[in-house]
Amino acid sequence: MIIIGEKINGSIPSVAEAIANRDADLIKQRAIAQAEANATFIDCCASVPEAEEVETLKWMIDCIQEVTDLPISVDSPSPDVLMEAYKFCKRPGLINSVSMEGDKVDKIFPVIADSDWQVVALCSDDTGIPKTAADRLRVFNNIMAKAKEYGIKPSRLHIDPLVEMLCTSEDGIAMNEEVIGTIRSQYPDIHITAAVSNISFNLPVRKLLNMSFTVLAMKAGLDSAILDPTNRDLLGIILATEAMLGLDDFCMEYIEAYRDGLFGPKK
Repeated sequence: MIIIGEKINGSIPSVAEAIANRDADLIKQRAIAQAEANATFIDCCASVPEAEEVETLKWMIDCIQEVTDLPISVDSPSPDVLMEAYKFCKRPGLINSVSMEGDKVDKIFPVIADSDWQVVALCSDDTGIPKTAADRLRVFNNIMAKAKEYGIKPSRLHIDPLVEMLCTSEDGIAMNEEVIGTIRSQYPDIHITAAVSNISFNLPVRKLLNMSFTVLAMKAGLDSAILDPTNRDLLGIILATEAMLGLDDFCMEYIEAYRDGLFGPKK
């Protein structure tokens, strides 16, 4: 599983306070904790007004890169901000994100086309978040047409089917499973990602729902996720599910992670 660590985000009150006070220690501590928990990317989202965003992201990215060499997921809803902020990274990482809304794809794809940067692409467009699997797959096909146009291989894409709250869903996760499964069957090398905690908003004991959803989504073909890598129970579920799905030969990754103390009883 590709894990995009979510703990450096200005929408989190403690992180917002650290950004406002330029408290580098908190940013660095969160980066170290996620790196030690075997995150693949460190997501970096400022959640400040766009006029302040590039400068803020530069400060945050600098803090992260002082303490870890992990690639960074540069996170902003603005393609203009992303096109500036990714330049502060010392190594290729992940652009988070583009969609078929407006000209986002046409701004970002040509900038990263001849690089090793990967990109999260949301299954939404100018109509908003599609309500049916067929419409989300229609948006996905449009994304893939643009990727082909700009020469971006499927293996560099992380397609986000846009997981929404379970408590307002009419069909549980059936639509997510259909979208994920269809994309996986068409493009074996593509990455499919999700913010797994979206499923449990406004419900009690959210961690149980998050873990249940993660298992079902991985069975459908999810191989990337935006989550808290320091959540030992969730990490254990992911590793166990990979073993059950035959994605971990002889359970070696599961055993090694347990020996390293990444899940299970704290040593």
